[in-house]
Amino acid sequence: MTDTVTIDHLAHRGDGVASMNSKPVFIPFTLPGEQVEIERNGERARLVSIVTPSPSRIEPMCRHFGTCGGCALQHLEGGAYRAWKEEQVAAALASRGLEAEISPIVPASPGTRRRAVLTAVRAGGRVLVGYHERMANRLVAITECAVATPRIVSALPDLTRLADRLAPRKGELRLTVLDTTSGLDVAAEGANGKAARDFPGLGRLAAEADFARLSVDGEVVIEIRPPALNFGGAAMVPPPGGFVQASAEAEAAMADAVLKAITGTKRVADLFAGSGTFALRIARDALVHAVEGDKAAIGALDRAWRQAPGLKTITQEVRDLFRSPLRPGELESFDAVVFDPPRAGAKEQVAQLAASAVAHIVAVSCNPATLARDLRILIDGGYRLCSVQPVDQFLFSPHIEVVAHLKRG
Repeated sequence: MTDTVTIDHLAHRGDGVASMNSKPVFIPFTLPGEQVEIERNGERARLVSIVTPSPSRIEPMCRHFGTCGGCALQHLEGGAYRAWKEEQVAAALASRGLEAEISPIVPASPGTRRRAVLTAVRAGGRVLVGYHERMANRLVAITECAVATPRIVSALPDLTRLADRLAPRKGELRLTVLDTTSGLDVAAEGANGKAARDFPGLGRLAAEADFARLSVDGEVVIEIRPPALNFGGAAMVPPPGGFVQASAEAEAAMADAVLKAITGTKRVADLFAGSGTFALRIARDALVHAVEGDKAAIGALDRAWRQAPGLKTITQEVRDLFRSPLRPGELESFDAVVFDPPRAGAKEQVAQLAASAVAHIVAVSCNPATLARDLRILIDGGYRLCSVQPVDQFLFSPHIEVVAHLKRG
């Protein structure tokens, strides 16, 4: 049985929302103002047909849109899409009673996402490589991608051949693919044990595909060329499968906002520093203390710093900032702190920052909701919110990066 409804607005995950019997129903791939026919299943529904399309609806760029769960908003015109993302940031801040002038979002370009996390499974005698459907376990095998770099898209046949060797009989293989200055860095996790030990065969496959490096379950199989990323002139080789910002374009915009906020500072703490996205850039002008819980990431940062000419000292500390945040006494020697935590935010560390005398704080976040919570704590502790810069790192998804600058007093 189908129903016809009118979409009122987009929810924070990009689904259209309609009201039925005074209750919200979430319908993916719909837009505000559209009249649509749906099949309802509880609070969610499947789009059957569009009766009256929105003027903001456009043709999606990718043939897989609507089945692949990687993108949610390819059907929304660019200006309306960017305005919606900015509204998500404003709404998150407003939910915590915060008001700030929000700068226009830094846009993203198609084909610039340098890091992709693909899934591979065996199905019907063949291997599928792609992304899960939205809100489902079924895998969509992809042959193109509107957001990934051309080098990653071109490598899909080679990645499928690799998955055919490594995918377990049951379960999933995870492929983290990073487009670096020297080629693709491929890290496989969840491999078939026997196949994972065939280093000669895997090495030949990697060489034929011209991968820069291939790792399986954390162990480097072959490194033909160091898979380096350029962090402000410093060449950083990440640990296999390690976290880096998904887009070089967005990373540069975020770094520019961070550096602008701390101009003139002399000693900076970079918390949740990762492999040095910001620390290696900050060290051009200031002393840096980088703190990160991942030992391998800190090791990559240290090697990059030692090999890069002209940088000031970067001291490093491996520390779980959730369990052991830096306290006010440890923060007193810094005139600026930058922190870029996971999606859950940095509530424990922020509470200590709010009690500190640090002059400048720069918060970087991929989750406006937890960012707003953390900013509220800092503002209640006496900080003033000076600027908010959204960055569209994850094109066509509901996710948004934000850089916020606060000053004491």
